[in-house]
Amino acid sequence: MEHQIIQSLTKNFESYVNTTENGVEFWFARDLQNLLGYTDWRNFLNVVSKAKTACKMTKQAISDHFVDINKTIKMPKTAEKEVPDVMLTRYACYLIAQNGDPGKEQIAFAQTYFAVQTRKFEIIEKRIRDFERLGARHKLTETEKELSRVIFQQTGSNKNFALIRSKGDKALFGYTTQEMKQRLGVPNSRVLADFQPTIILKAKDFATEITIFNTKQNALSTEDQISDEHVTNNQSVRHTLVGRGIYPENLPAEEDIKKMERKLISDEKKSLKKVGKLKK
Repeated sequence: MEHQIIQSLTKNFESYVNTTENGVEFWFARDLQNLLGYTDWRNFLNVVSKAKTACKMTKQAISDHFVDINKTIKMPKTAEKEVPDVMLTRYACYLIAQNGDPGKEQIAFAQTYFAVQTRKFEIIEKRIRDFERLGARHKLTETEKELSRVIFQQTGSNKNFALIRSKGDKALFGYTTQEMKQRLGVPNSRVLADFQPTIILKAKDFATEITIFNTKQNALSTEDQISDEHVTNNQSVRHTLVGRGIYPENLPAEEDIKKMERKLISDEKKSLKKVGKLKK
């Protein structure tokens, strides 16, 4: 396919993209029909139907990617007419292209275009999730430091802070910190939280914040009192999670957060270098 044709098709596909109020990009099926070279709406709907089946096979919710709507179009002499249409996500467009007529030049282009765009979106989504997890981990670190300071202020010593934190783990997971490390394959020399998902990091942070608040509010003055408070708070958080079908001890280990952070920093430096080159 010639470079000029590729540029033209890219411009066409991008000019028809729309955005919902929540920032989700989508195409209208009737626009995509023309972009892919289909003259008959019914024939194109057959391709859409195949794409929906493929969507279901990948265990994605069809309703998340294909939304049936009615659209008003203009007719001759200022008349208007309502016609059925479908709002399609980028992934839906990709599936339609994959199930289209490979003999059409537009289909061949669309298969690559949406595959690349979908992959880009997946990469962006992963980076957002990684940054969220990293932020949750840093927040938990600061909250635990604050609890350690509060314990020292209230009792005059924080030498048993690690023990209090471990009792909190036992209340949250039903297993000790060491047992959880063994379940997740975490090295003994590493901190358990460095391998846990965002929801658990936030759960532990929430329980710890409550412990800090109540320790100050109720003027708890002994380690036993603070330890009991922390256990109760972690039990309450566990109860909430389990009530929503989330069992903290059964969630799989995540990528080593230190390794992930190094990669994010490295990617950020590479991006800044590229920006620097573009400005020169």
